[in-house]
Formats: sequence, C-alpha cells, structure tokens
Amino acid sequence: MSSSEQASHTTYADAYRESMDQPEKFWLDAARAVDWDVAPTKALDDSAAPIYRWFPDASLNTSFNALDRHVRDGRGDQTALIFDSAMVPAKTTYTYAELLEQVSLFAGVLKDQGVVAGDRVIIYMPMIPEAAIAMLACARIGAVHSVVFGGFAAKELATRIDDAGPVVLVTASGGLEPGRTIEYLPMVEKALQLSATPAHTVIVKNREQIPGAAADYKSSAAAWFDWDELIADATPADPVSVAATDPLYILYTSGTTGKPKGVVRDNGGHAVALTWTMKNLYDISPGQVWWTASDVGWVVGHSYIVYGPLLAGATTVMYEGKPVGTPDAGAFWRIISEYKVSALFTAPTAIRAVRKADPDAKELAKYDISSLDTLFAAGERLDPDTYEWATRILDRPVVDHWWQTETGWAICANLRGLEPMEIKAGSPTVACPGYRVEIVDGKGELVGPGTEGNIVIGLPLPPGTLAGLWRDEDRYVKSYLSTFDGYYLTGDSGYIDEDNYVFVLGRSDDVINVAGHRLSTGSMEAVVAGHPAVAECAVIGIHDELKGQRPSGYVVLKSGVDIDPETLRQELVARVRDQIGAVATFRDVTVVAALPKTRSGKILRKTMRQIADNEEYTVPSTIEDASVLDELSKLLRG
Repeated sequence: MSSSEQASHTTYADAYRESMDQPEKFWLDAARAVDWDVAPTKALDDSAAPIYRWFPDASLNTSFNALDRHVRDGRGDQTALIFDSAMVPAKTTYTYAELLEQVSLFAGVLKDQGVVAGDRVIIYMPMIPEAAIAMLACARIGAVHSVVFGGFAAKELATRIDDAGPVVLVTASGGLEPGRTIEYLPMVEKALQLSATPAHTVIVKNREQIPGAAADYKSSAAAWFDWDELIADATPADPVSVAATDPLYILYTSGTTGKPKGVVRDNGGHAVALTWTMKNLYDISPGQVWWTASDVGWVVGHSYIVYGPLLAGATTVMYEGKPVGTPDAGAFWRIISEYKVSALFTAPTAIRAVRKADPDAKELAKYDISSLDTLFAAGERLDPDTYEWATRILDRPVVDHWWQTETGWAICANLRGLEPMEIKAGSPTVACPGYRVEIVDGKGELVGPGTEGNIVIGLPLPPGTLAGLWRDEDRYVKSYLSTFDGYYLTGDSGYIDEDNYVFVLGRSDDVINVAGHRLSTGSMEAVVAGHPAVAECAVIGIHDELKGQRPSGYVVLKSGVDIDPETLRQELVARVRDQIGAVATFRDVTVVAALPKTRSGKILRKTMRQIADNEEYTVPSTIEDASVLDELSKLLRG
C-alpha cells in the first residue's frame, strides 16, 4: 500500500466517537498514511486479551517510512535533521537523502558485526546526530534498539544490558554539559564488567572535544571499534521487512520496586499512531520545522525528536544545550528564530528555568519568533503560573498534554490539527482518540465529574502504546492490568470535570517526576540504605519550583553512630550520583529519629510528602506512633 491522505474528521467529537465505536475503521483509515510491505486487513488482535496486538497481518519497515519514501517521493533535498550544539558549538544539517545514506551505512556496519533482525542493540549516547542514525539503522535491519540516557551511571547501564541482552553497544567518547565534560567510555567499560551478559561489540563515535577512543579499550572483554573507521568500509543496507507486531525498541522506565521495566514498542502501531499525531495533534505537515527540546534517552526523544517528525516528512531539530546558560536564557528563542521553527515541544521545567533567569523576557525581544505557532509542554504537570507566564510573553497557544513512557504518545491533549479547543490552565484537555480515560475509586467503581480518584484507561490501549514489558508478561499484567479489571492503571490520580477535561494531580506510587524524567525513589532508597551509617530511610518527591519535583531523603542512623550531618549528606549524594546518575539531582538529606509507619511496617511516604509540601494531611488510622509525625512536622515546618 502506498501512502495516502489519512481519513479526515472535521471535529474532535467525530474522531473520538469513531475511535470508540468503530476502532477497526478508525485505525485502518489512519494506517493508510503509512507505507506497508503487506497492508493490514485487520486492526486489532484481541485473541490473547488482555494482551493485545495491532495490525497482526501486516508488515513494514519503520526506517523506510521515516526516510526512503520521502526520498522516493521527490523530497530527498529537503532538510530532515538540523543539529545545533551550543556546547561545541557546531551546526550541521542533513537532507533526507543524506540522512538516508548515513543510516544505510551504519545499518551495514551493524550487519557486518553480525546483528540480525530481533537482536538487541544498546545505544548510550549524548545528543548528537549519530544517536538518531543508530536508532534508525537498527530499525532498518529489524534490530531492537534500547537507548539508555547518557546521564545514567555504570550500574544503571549494566542493569539494562543484563535485561536486554544486547549483542552490540553503541556509544560516544562523551557528552558535554555547561562547565564540564562527561566521559562515557570508562562508564561503559565498568558497566560491561558489572554485567552478567555483556555485549560482545562496542562501537564508539569519537568526539574530538572529549578524550577517549575505542583504541584505548582494545584489551577489555568486548571488541571495541571506531564508528568512523567502520563507516568508511561499510556497504549500505537495504530495509528489512518486519511484522507490524515485531518490537521496534525497548525503553526502560523506573519501576516502583526492583529492576527497571523494559517497555516494548512495536513497529506497526507505533508508525500509525505517531504519523496520526503529527498531523492531528501537533498540526505539523511535511516540510515544516519541528523542535522537541528533550533527549533521545527519554520517550519524548524517541517519539518526537526521531520517529514522529521523520515519519511525517517534517524537519526535526536536535539541540545539544540547555534552556539557560548556553549561553543565556535566549537559547530557545535563538533556535526558533534561526531555523523558523513552527512548533516547540519541551518540558515545563525548561520554561520555568527560562522564567527564573529572565522573568521579563528581555532575551525574547532580541529574536524574531514569528514562525512559531504553538508551544507544547509535557513530561510533568504544566502549573498555571508557568502556563500564564509563557502565554503572556509568547502571545501564542501554550498547550499542555499528558502521556507516559508506556503510552508513547499523548493520552490527553488539545488536538491542534484536528480541532483546537479551549485551554484550561492545569489541564491537558481531553482524552485523545483511542483512549477511554476514566476515574475510579479504590474499589474500581466509576466516580462522578470533579471527584478525585485513580486515572485508568479502558482496554485495549490504542496503537503505539506498549506491547508489554521485555520478556516479562507476568510483570506487565501485574503492574498495569490487574489492579482494576478491564483497565490499564496509569499510576496517576486526578479528576475529570463537567466538560470532560482531565486534570492530572500526581503520581499515586513512588515514582517521581524530576524535570520530566521519571525516577524511582525506591531505587534511591536502596542506594541510601547501603551506607554503613544508615539504619533505615525514605526518599520522597517534594515540590520544586524549577524541576516540578525533587528527591528528598530522610534517614535514621544506626544506634551509636556519630557522623557529621553534612559529611553524611555529601557521602549519600555521591553514592546516588555514582549508582543512579546525576539525573537524580539527589541533594537533600535530613536525619530523623524515626520514620512514620503503619502497624504493618509500611512507611507513610504520602503523608511525609504532604508535610514537606505544607499540605493539609490526615493522620492515618493505621499509624504505629503518631508522635513520629509530630516530630517530623516540627523538623520540616519549623
């Protein structure tokens, strides 16, 4: 099937109703915007419910859809990727034809290293074009990539290596941050040593600004190769046709307990859903410039730096830098002005950082941002103050939307390309087509408008959402599908108002959201508890003006231990940085006499959060010793 215009709906209500009442028609129509090797005749396979598969009889190649078809259709000279590094500094552009060439060559490199369809490849890279090239090259030959955020430490990388079982690890000599460089290769070597099943091959893209090269590691267990040397000898690889239900990638998200969860995304549903969203949600057409200010290590980077805009035939911007400090709070406005960006997608944290550094938007006045139509925000709640400030200084729609690593695209949004709706501060607007979003109480009973409860999504989830967890179907069912029968558990609480607008209030588990990055406080607790002076501990997410939330640690010392609190804090911060990474931004440590617990021994983390954030709280009836809360309240509230 060749690509054609998607079936168009004139209103959100029409589209949503059809997605609920006639999902086969809705998604088969949407699938017409994708090039298939074998076109789907069936949208949903529910034969193994509650495990669902989309487009079960179809096959395609995601890399072909992102690159080859645009070149085939005469747009090879259009810019596909703009790389702008405020850190080097450097600026590079790739046309669709040039990006296709580089992806085909690196796909050939992977084939030369023995990678075949179904093999896993770990990608541990900074924000450089080679990260996107490696992802698309994996997709080209049917390999399953797993991108690990470059800010994670060796232990976190090793955990992901052990779960994914990669045959190749692709990395770079390092990443650049304001005022410092991060050398990746020592962390990669340490991760391989920690891993029970290390990759047999490491491919290194050398960055001249950062010391270290593949040649320095020839003696280690894996074979280390230089990216550029392998590319020079490579033969371009053609796209391999894979089943729509075959995995495209694994992306690890923090679990509330134990090892991270490997979210699996398929090829077919992913291509259909992202192509649909670029037009209907973001109002982006072929040739327009789209910029997602995120990182390829997170789901937003997967969906909307790499795959979404390229599937849509748009131009995507990849930026290595910060919203402030590289060099100033005008960095975002410079990018928009220089590349004529139509829409920017970023996290509220970035907007708050700009506001903090330049509250009067003096830097904005230096640039022409007339190309910008919309600012999209996601990754955490867009608080009303930040929304109102951004709306005022930009004089454009500032659109919040809500989704998760697991869903891969928006659960709730204001669909700017389908039917722009009224914006309500604090709400990501309404459920997207395909998502039956409802609120239930603790017993799974539906609650009425305005009543807070658990946010759930009726099964099946739409295309493009997680196909499961990597090699752990039982955990997938237990974590997401077993709490409330017939529903996917989002792990968030909130309410729906009389206009069907959804309001997301926060996490109902111990995963916190730091600057749009989901991190497990349980993992941090395990690290803190490993300190020889610590008897027990709790790490909670407390409100932070800049990052949304930040982790705060509370520790009970072992009996007889005498340690300076600042020394302890520094040692615990160093432990978390070493074992989880700087991304955790763990800096707050408070020594307490005891932690509040239930009689069964469960630490009352929610109550602790409420105390720390100066919220009203009710002393749980199951508390073991209420005086502990009193002492904690005095300590935290003065």
